Amino acid sequence: MSKARVYTDVNVLRPKEYWDYESLTLQWGDQDDYEVVRKVGRGKYSEVFEGINVNSNERCIIKILKPVKKKKIKREIKILQNICGGPNIVKLLDIVRDQHSKTPSLIFEYVNSTDFKVLYPTLTDYDIRYYIYELLKALDYCHSQGIMHRDVKPHNVMIDHELRKLRLIDWGLAEFYHPGKEYNVRVASRYFKGPELLVDLQDYDYSLDMWSLGCMFAGMIFRKEPFFYGHDNHDQLVKIAKVLGTDELNAYLNKYHLELDPQLDALVGRHSRKPWSKFINADNQHLVSPEAIDFLDKLLRYDHQDRLTAREAMVMIKSSLVCSFQFAVTRAHPYFSQVRAAESSRMRTQ
Repeated sequence: MSKARVYTDVNVLRPKEYWDYESLTLQWGDQDDYEVVRKVGRGKYSEVFEGINVNSNERCIIKILKPVKKKKIKREIKILQNICGGPNIVKLLDIVRDQHSKTPSLIFEYVNSTDFKVLYPTLTDYDIRYYIYELLKALDYCHSQGIMHRDVKPHNVMIDHELRKLRLIDWGLAEFYHPGKEYNVRVASRYFKGPELLVDLQDYDYSLDMWSLGCMFAGMIFRKEPFFYGHDNHDQLVKIAKVLGTDELNAYLNKYHLELDPQLDALVGRHSRKPWSKFINADNQHLVSPEAIDFLDKLLRYDHQDRLTAREAMVMIKSSLVCSFQFAVTRAHPYFSQVRAAESSRMRTQ
């Protein structure tokens, strides 16, 4: 049995009402308090609109849910309520439903986000360090609250670049972590699915989010979006194996007593590990430093137990700032040192 290395027993130690979303009693607000302004997006389970609160005249986001099991709606709402106010986590303001159709809508804080396909090509080395660090804060917080996001990808990371504000959104696939529990592997979006999902390892944990973060980070620094571009779930594992190698994949499968089905095994074939340096070119070299490669390498590991946790990444980052003048508890990771330095100086001047 595989268990999370961190925050293993958060939900074991909390009262049942914290994680028992099926028992949640929903308190509906008044739908007439909100008006739709324009459509801003759509997903598998919802349509998303910019809206306005007619009482306060404040902008908001209205997420109108498509017909789905009540249990799934309750899970999303319970999770959003539990983590509301956490760093860089989108705030749920209200829940309302249409009196006739009973269609529920979730009301969120407004974020003036730029489409990542437009924004990412403009980001500097420092910008990428800054936003990945902000995303780590959100991930460490939700993990510390016993919650896996399970759908980390650029579409779900809203960035208001003018305000340098980041929000992790769309908690529709998020789930409470219980050690040893077997979860559905049909989560996350294809290009960001961890190997555990692709080889049908069901007792996965928070480390799934760290793989997805690694895919996102690789896409940003190498300017290759998506980084692992599979045409279906089987091909997704093939694309990963062509970079990380099949010897390492087999070691992972053996450790967890897993076998690929023969068709997938044949598709994967045999590949040697490709060095990260092979992805560096004239277009992206200004974004790729030895520290960036080191950080990426610690995220994109087949074995979910070998990946950095969000907290480890942040502690390593933090210690890289302080190690020059005080004892650091862990080996310094320099990738985020400029970000930490800027954050510390902001705190000192507040």
